[in-house]
Amino acid sequence: MPFVIYMLGVTIFSLVTSEFMVAGMMQPLAAAFNISLTQVGHLISVYAAGMVIGGPILTTVLLKLRAPNKKALLWLLTLYGVSQAVAALATTYEVLIIARLVTGVVGSACFGVALAICAEVVAVSLRTRAISIVLGGLMLATVFGVPMATLIEQYVNWRASFFLVVILTMACAILIGWLVPTVKDVPMNSVSQELASFKNRDLWAAFTTSALIIGATLAAFSYFAPILTEVTGFTQAAIPWLLVMYGIANVVGNIIVGRHADKHTIGIMVAGLLVLAAALVLFACFAQYKALSVVMVLVVGLVGIPMNPAMVTRIMKTAHPGPLVNTVHTSIINIGLGCGTWLGGMAIHAGYGLRSPLWVGVVLAILGVASLLPYLGKKQPG
Repeated sequence: MPFVIYMLGVTIFSLVTSEFMVAGMMQPLAAAFNISLTQVGHLISVYAAGMVIGGPILTTVLLKLRAPNKKALLWLLTLYGVSQAVAALATTYEVLIIARLVTGVVGSACFGVALAICAEVVAVSLRTRAISIVLGGLMLATVFGVPMATLIEQYVNWRASFFLVVILTMACAILIGWLVPTVKDVPMNSVSQELASFKNRDLWAAFTTSALIIGATLAAFSYFAPILTEVTGFTQAAIPWLLVMYGIANVVGNIIVGRHADKHTIGIMVAGLLVLAAALVLFACFAQYKALSVVMVLVVGLVGIPMNPAMVTRIMKTAHPGPLVNTVHTSIINIGLGCGTWLGGMAIHAGYGLRSPLWVGVVLAILGVASLLPYLGKKQPG
C-alpha cells in the first residue's frame, strides 16, 4: 500500500477534527466571542452547509480549470490551511463563521479529490482497502482528534486547537506534493464527462442507500448521551468513555469492512443494515439495562459508520470515481446525517420519548435494506 494513502487518511483526519472539534469547546468559544451556545452550534452547521452546497460547486470549478487531481488537492489544502488560520486569528464572530463556511466548502472538495487520487495510485484490486485506510481518518478523528483538540483548548486555548489543524493540513500538503508520483497524475475529467455519470439511475440508488445508512446511524447516535444517562442510568462522567468505546468499535468495523467490501459490497451493506436495525430494536426495548445497552452501542459502532468503505466502493463500481461524483456523495452523506439527526429530534419533540430516535433509526435502516433489494444477486461491475 503506497504511503501516500496513509497521508490521505491523515488529511481526512485533519478535516473531520476541524469539523467537529467546536463541539468540545462550546463554552470557551461562547465566552470568547460573547455569544450564545446556539450561535456556537451554528459554527458546526455552517461548516456542514458549506460541505453540502459549496463542495460540489468548487469541484465543478476545478473541473472547468482541468487541474490534475494532485495539483487540485494541493491548492485545496493550501486554501483550507489559510481559512483555518483566519478562523484561529478571528476576533469577531462574523469573521469566524465566514472562515468556517469557507473551510466547509473546501473540505468537501478535498474529500472528493482525495478519494479520486486514492483510486488513481493503487491497483483496482487494492482500492477497497485503500479507501478503508483513507476513511479510517474519519473514524480516528472522532476517537482521538476531537478529544485531542479539546485537551489543547483546556491546557492552552481554543486558538491553539485551530492552529493544530493548520499545521496538520500544511504537513499533509507537503508530503502529498512529494509522494504522489507525477507519472500517475492524470488530468481530471471534463465537467461534461463527470455530469454524464449523474444520468445513471444506479448511481442515485447508491446515493440513496448511503444517505439512509448514515441517517439511520446518526438518528440514534446523536441522542446516545441523553438515552444512556436518563434512561439507562449512567452518570454524565461515564459518557466520554462510552463514546470512546463506540469510536474504537468504529475503527475495528472500518478495518473489517475494508477487507471484504470489494468482493461483497452489497452483501455487507444488507447484513450491516439488518444488524444495525436489530441492535437498535434491542436497545430501544431494553435501554434500561446497562450491560445490554453498552453491547448495543458497540454493535452500532461496528456496523453503522464503518459501512463507509462499502458505500464508497459501490459508488466507484457504479460510476467513474471522479472528484465531482465523490464530492456529491460526501454532500449526500451529510444530508443523510442532518436528516437523521433532525428526525430523531422531531420524534422526541413530538412526545414519543428519548427512545424514539432509536426507532427512527430502525425505520431508516429498513428503508436502506429495501433500497438494496433490487441489487441483491446482481453482479457488480469492476
